[in-house]
Amino acid sequence: MLEDLVNMQLTKASGKVQNEPHQMRPMNTELKTCQNCKAEFVIEPEDFKFYEKISVPPPTWCPECQLMRRLLFRNEHNLYRRKDPIESRELISMYSPDKPLMVYSQDYWLSDKWNPLAYGRDYDFSKPFFEQFTELHRNAPLPALLNINAVKSEYCNYTFSNKNCYLVFGGDFNEGCAYGTFNMYSRDSFDLYWVNKCELCYEDIDSENCYKVFFSMYARDSTESSFLYNCSNVNNSLGCINMRNKSYCIFNEQYTKEDYVKKLQEYDFGSFRKLNDFKEKFKEFTLKFPRRYAEIVKSVNITGHNVHNTKNCKNCFDVYENAEDCKNLLIAGWELRDSRNSDHVGHKAELMYEFLGGGGGASRIFLSYFCHSSHDIQYSFNCRGSSSLFGCIGLRNKSYCILNKQYTKEEYEKLVPRIIEHMNQMPYLDKKDRVYKYGEFFPPELSPFSYNETIAQEYFPLTKEEALEKGYSWKDPEPRNYQVTITNNQIPDHIKDAPDDIVNQIIECAHQGKCNEQCTEAYKIIPQELAFLRKMNLPLPRLCPNCRHYQRIKQRNPLKLWHRKCQCVGLTSENKIYQNTTDHIHHKKDQPCPNEFETTYAPERPEIVYCEQCYLREVV
Repeated sequence: MLEDLVNMQLTKASGKVQNEPHQMRPMNTELKTCQNCKAEFVIEPEDFKFYEKISVPPPTWCPECQLMRRLLFRNEHNLYRRKDPIESRELISMYSPDKPLMVYSQDYWLSDKWNPLAYGRDYDFSKPFFEQFTELHRNAPLPALLNINAVKSEYCNYTFSNKNCYLVFGGDFNEGCAYGTFNMYSRDSFDLYWVNKCELCYEDIDSENCYKVFFSMYARDSTESSFLYNCSNVNNSLGCINMRNKSYCIFNEQYTKEDYVKKLQEYDFGSFRKLNDFKEKFKEFTLKFPRRYAEIVKSVNITGHNVHNTKNCKNCFDVYENAEDCKNLLIAGWELRDSRNSDHVGHKAELMYEFLGGGGGASRIFLSYFCHSSHDIQYSFNCRGSSSLFGCIGLRNKSYCILNKQYTKEEYEKLVPRIIEHMNQMPYLDKKDRVYKYGEFFPPELSPFSYNETIAQEYFPLTKEEALEKGYSWKDPEPRNYQVTITNNQIPDHIKDAPDDIVNQIIECAHQGKCNEQCTEAYKIIPQELAFLRKMNLPLPRLCPNCRHYQRIKQRNPLKLWHRKCQCVGLTSENKIYQNTTDHIHHKKDQPCPNEFETTYAPERPEIVYCEQCYLREVV
């Protein structure tokens, strides 16, 4: 991911400063009321130990609200045009032109042509810290995008080393891909979410090592198949769930190669109407089979979902590769250690807290975002290769700085405790009267983005009215300077009827801007997309890229856990729909399974949810 790979272009620095320890409560379980949502949440003894280790006070926001607050500072998908203040040219930027910010081109921002220390200022004890940071944020230059080593991939963000890509976000080392989020090492594929090492794939989610696989989720090591759910090493198959090491199957039924080819001719996915009919049929079919309570693979002592090769982590989602001793993470791992309440973080980082976006060997970074290869950083943004910073923006290879002003080690270590005391004595109050003392992440109203521009809207969707009521800003759609040339009902049903000049048309999105999904109201088909759809016999999409992205997100489970019992009741599932195929040796075959677990499947959902033991007996 860019947040870590960008360090290949920047130099590392190190250093360390210790804050004076905060007075901690006795390390007993404590029930608190969230300052934001007013819900109760629990702080456990192990949590207090962690706060004591890093010398920060316990949170006043619950973990879910903390996550939402951090995500308010990450805009992935919304790109704008704004004027370059240096070269007076047009920039593609994640910051809209109405924001009062100094935005440089990425190349200029990464260069040595400007000095971040030139924006330094003395700490003012007559004003709250967050007011002073906001003033610095409005003046210190920001990069228009984070799109490193891009080759003909100008419309991408939070990416590294992509070639011939279009509207790829958070994805690295791709070639010839478009409309993807967190797709890695993939080629000639479109409309993906969390896909790795795939080629000629379309509309896949959470899949890996696939070739010509379409409309699938949790597909691995599979080829030339469509509509797979939780399948591994499946080839030339259609509409299958929970299959392993199979070929020539349709709706989990085995065919000969000859019969499969003949049967496949009945399905024409080049037709949008026929494709949608099959989607509904497949959705109903999957509800007849058990789901694993959580996607937890090769991991020990875990609660969460989509966790791989990880140990001792609680309430973690999309965490990969040797994370240990962590809690409340989203999109993290890669040897992350002893960290909490952070997201988009990892790659040999440790002791990270209330942190968004970065890592790369970092340690002890708190209450900050987009900092890399750094140590002992607090309340800072976009700093790299640095140590001992407080309230800084855009610094590289610096130490002992406050609000971008250079200090000696002695001066720094005297001033930081005074600032922390001042933050507690003169806290920041937002427009909803929420109190921000030391230990709170940045207030949402300090974000350079509106709520619906950020990925907070993806994970915790709100209406405009709801967002404003909660004190978050909202960005209304900008006036469009184009005219729709094809309404949605004028799109040809079959790809074979799509004319060559469709790439020149402005197509109306089926949602018409009436959804809550950052709809662009209209969109275009790019030439490589049309060539792909024709080659694979797939219909033209009816939604704009943003709305398609939201449809993929909706297929994933929420970032929330429910305590449930296994729905295996002996010979069948609890709802009697699924008949078990074998004995479950950990319980009597005519009695319910006794196992309980934490799962992202809410109790009212229709899926059949099995514990790990029951699931593996049925699937493997």
